[in-house]
Amino acid sequence: MTKTTNKYSPEVRERAVRMVLDNAGQHESRWAAIVSISPKIGCAPQTLNERVKKVEIDTGQRGGITTEQAEKMKALEREVRELKQANEILRKASAYFAPALIAASGDCRAAGRSSTAH
Repeated sequence: MTKTTNKYSPEVRERAVRMVLDNAGQHESRWAAIVSISPKIGCAPQTLNERVKKVEIDTGQRGGITTEQAEKMKALEREVRELKQANEILRKASAYFAPALIAASGDCRAAGRSSTAH
């Protein structure tokens, strides 16, 4: 997965979204406003549309997962992945060292033998 860099500053993005939301009434549809404004900003209409949707979600005007919630979910998923890796390492280490620990303890029951077998 490659991460793309944002070509536009946050101020330019905010201004473009604000222009779409403020000028939507001057066009026959919101998409028409986006198509009209996107060349002025220098971005694709689809990109501007996605930014407008994201702002609407973050402000509660539209349903969906907010940016903050998405970031939290991403962090939690990363943590879960790291914990699973750590558990797998511990599981393999315990399986590797268990026979040596049993033999070193000298406890027959721990080794699976009864004390009457001697």
